[in-house]
Amino acid sequence: MSMRALGLAVALLAAAAAPAQAKVQNLYHPGKETFFAFVDSPVAAHAQPKASARTVGRLKTRTGDKTDELVLVLASTTDQQDRTWYQVRLPIRPNGTKGWVPADALSEPQPLDTWLKINTSAFTVTLIKKGKKVFSARAGVGQPQWATPKGQFYIRSKLTGYGAAGSFYGPVAFGTSATSDTLTDWPGGGYVGVHGTNEPGLIPGRISHGCVRLKNADIVGLSKLVPVGTPVTIS
Repeated sequence: MSMRALGLAVALLAAAAAPAQAKVQNLYHPGKETFFAFVDSPVAAHAQPKASARTVGRLKTRTGDKTDELVLVLASTTDQQDRTWYQVRLPIRPNGTKGWVPADALSEPQPLDTWLKINTSAFTVTLIKKGKKVFSARAGVGQPQWATPKGQFYIRSKLTGYGAAGSFYGPVAFGTSATSDTLTDWPGGGYVGVHGTNEPGLIPGRISHGCVRLKNADIVGLSKLVPVGTPVTIS
């Protein structure tokens, strides 16, 4: 056998002996099918699906609003010990951070078919469900010095009980995983909300510190259609 043929044979044997690379399954199809999961136990998120990989963030079981913490599930894979890992979108700074967490730290992923799209140039909020637009309303967004951050996020919590007349937040507020790029010292960490208003005459426009404001009738209507975990795109 020639040296070249011997080298090729050795390479083929080494490839056959190496562990197979686990496939990554994409679970993110906004407006058609996505998944979210609650955080069942505190856990570190890693840059790769293995415990020895660099830690990119940490998850707790409760949010600053005292609701159950949840994450948007983007993909899944298994490691060499046949342990399932989920890649999730993290509600931390900087915006857009993703990480891998072991499946046993999360609840069973729950499917959704909704997608909330916020256009900060057109001042619109649109809800897509099963690939079709089912809701649209005009909105107020952040002023230039406190711009509403752009990117991919999700609905992290739903807060009610603001129904008193003249409430600044209106009757319903959604907490998102988005954080302000400028108001980093705000209580709770500067998370961006989608909520009602006591000044509907200012809508549409650039009127807020980064949150997205809807007229109260619109936020009530939206609240009947949007479950927590819904992916959010801000453009």
